[in-house]
Amino acid sequence: MRLGRCYKPGHHPYVASMLSALTATEMAFLQIAVLQAVAALLWGLGAWLAQAERVALAHWSVYAGLSAVTWMLLSLHFRSPPLLVVLIGVCSVIALRRGIRLYIGRPLGWATPALMLALVLAGGALAQEANWRPLQAVINFGVLAALYLATAFDLRRHALEDLHWRFPLALSLPLLLGGVAFGSRALRAALAPESVATEMNMHSALNVGSALAYIVLVLLMHATLMALVVTRLLGRLQQLARRDALTGLLNRRAMHAALDQHARQRRRAADTFSVLMIDVDHFKDVNDRHGHEAGDHALMHISRLMAQALRTQDRLARFGGEEFLVLLPASNLARALAEAESLRLQVRSQPLELGELSVPLSVSIGVAEWAGSSEDLSRLLARADDALYRAKRLGRDRVEAALQGAAEPLPQPG
Repeated sequence: MRLGRCYKPGHHPYVASMLSALTATEMAFLQIAVLQAVAALLWGLGAWLAQAERVALAHWSVYAGLSAVTWMLLSLHFRSPPLLVVLIGVCSVIALRRGIRLYIGRPLGWATPALMLALVLAGGALAQEANWRPLQAVINFGVLAALYLATAFDLRRHALEDLHWRFPLALSLPLLLGGVAFGSRALRAALAPESVATEMNMHSALNVGSALAYIVLVLLMHATLMALVVTRLLGRLQQLARRDALTGLLNRRAMHAALDQHARQRRRAADTFSVLMIDVDHFKDVNDRHGHEAGDHALMHISRLMAQALRTQDRLARFGGEEFLVLLPASNLARALAEAESLRLQVRSQPLELGELSVPLSVSIGVAEWAGSSEDLSRLLARADDALYRAKRLGRDRVEAALQGAAEPLPQPG
């Protein structure tokens, strides 16, 4: 089936003549090549702009570029594609898989890609004899199917374990479909080699339909890659909204959310918890004597010390300025006082080292245990705050327990 000539105003006669000579299958292959070439340019631009993911996005650009070359060569050598075309096609899928593995933090070595390429080369060598050409088709389609299915497995695992998606198959579906498509062609080549050889040497409806289906598949694959990028961007935005920029700890807003969630859970479980309100002693003097940069280093230093000393289930936040808040799950007042004392000693025993300068640091801590479902969080925090300022008034560098009565605001010491 040949496409009719369609000379339109503005069309170059030579280009129109070339297009009119293409079959429907070749035209579909050329469309895939153009689509992948555009995608290669876009991913290349993304690699240039995104420093953190540059290597992964560059792999995706290489994948799309090599795929474009593959489909363009297939449109020119459809009846008897040379081994080079197959090798370029396999390399494009290898680049796709390596890029995805790099992006999700599971780098891929070179042993598996080398094995795949060796199989394709071996199939090409066997295909010098006509009797072995069906086996070459089985190997080529089988290698592509294996690469797509392995990549689909990687994406499903990433969606399940890292992204915690409820339907992890959604992320891997386009790659899974690609693996099934190439796997079915490998199976047909193994079971009915004569029919596959015939189809590969004619412009059948199967080839046209397969090419059109692959156009949809390519679009879905790039949509999957975009989903990976968007998901990471949204995660980073959420992280920025929940974390303190200087220390990397939870910020005040995120800690309030954690406290609220924990209080709701404890109401149902009839369990208790405690909070520590922590303030760096004489922090203004550190800034005045050594500069604000030293003050920033002091906050980061204290943050690291406390994070190392706390349990994995404890939550630590920078609550504002030089003030920190700790949530201690399943901790009564006695245990919380012991934890607070441990934190105080940890900070006191390790001064901040800035070159030859050693800056001693200390903290004052107020401890409050949740009184139960009758106490809201604002009152709990007010009691911890009262205990903190009592520690300040009594000389700093100490731990004080909150009173069970109503919290009374205390004047902040100078």
